[in-house]
Amino acid sequence: MKEGIHPDYKETIIKCACGSELKVGSTKPDVAVEICSQCHPFYTGKQKLVDSAGRIERFRRKYEKFQKNDEAK
Repeated sequence: MKEGIHPDYKETIIKCACGSELKVGSTKPDVAVEICSQCHPFYTGKQKLVDSAGRIERFRRKYEKFQKNDEAK
């Protein structure tokens, strides 16, 4: 490696909006993030499931009469 061309590598603290802190090595000083593995729904298991079946059934009921009119022609 050439001398004097690489950035300084130092210990950095990443701070999340939820209050979690993580010590890592980086070339940047302290970093602030909005979401981390401690508060992200994917990692915490508190995901909100979408009821797509209900949406499909509502769509079919809404447009059912249009299907009957097309079949009659």
